[in-house]
Amino acid sequence: MQRTRVKSRFLRAKWRRDNIKPRAVAEQAGALAFIAWRIAHETAMTLHGENYVYRDDNQRLDVIAEFLAFITHIIDRIAYERLPQATRDKLINTMGAKLADHIADNRQDWQGAADHRAPFIELLNRRCNEYAEEGFTPDGPGYGLYRHAGHCVQSHMMESDAHDNRWVIDQVMQVEGPEIYQKIAGAMENLLATGSIDLTPPTELRDDIQIPKPGEGVMGE
Repeated sequence: MQRTRVKSRFLRAKWRRDNIKPRAVAEQAGALAFIAWRIAHETAMTLHGENYVYRDDNQRLDVIAEFLAFITHIIDRIAYERLPQATRDKLINTMGAKLADHIADNRQDWQGAADHRAPFIELLNRRCNEYAEEGFTPDGPGYGLYRHAGHCVQSHMMESDAHDNRWVIDQVMQVEGPEIYQKIAGAMENLLATGSIDLTPPTELRDDIQIPKPGEGVMGE
């Protein structure tokens, strides 16, 4: 079985607490992109730990991309209430571009050279338009938004009833979605209150999950 890695290009660091200063929107967007990638990656790994399986690394990246779209929309909804329109637009557009570069870098390793950025940007735009139709309160996403996110993740994992994949929508709605929101809301509150974000990972991030090549079996077997 070939060992592959989902790579993180974002710097693992934290701002010095004794020197907190307002930072450029582009730098803040980079910090949010780092957090979004880390959370999406960890959540995809958590699903595997709960007996949801991936056919290969490409399918796992499809799921990560869906979590990134969900996270980006949450950040946009919070920014809509708290930031000037121009700042919000630059923050979300810059963050989306950084995430697109990161997805493209990882997909190129697995799928080869191609335009991997454009499909991800299209996914972000499509999902944000869909999620915008769902409720969002001061307490976070409504039931419909969580359900739609779960459906989007499930759509990539339904070609087989093996293991528990058919129940992944419930896992996203009831567990992973709310946990993602709590992490993102905390990061955004930190950013809005101080102009900076603590990038210290709350848990050790493993980048070296074993992923089978196509035809070598299902991950977890």
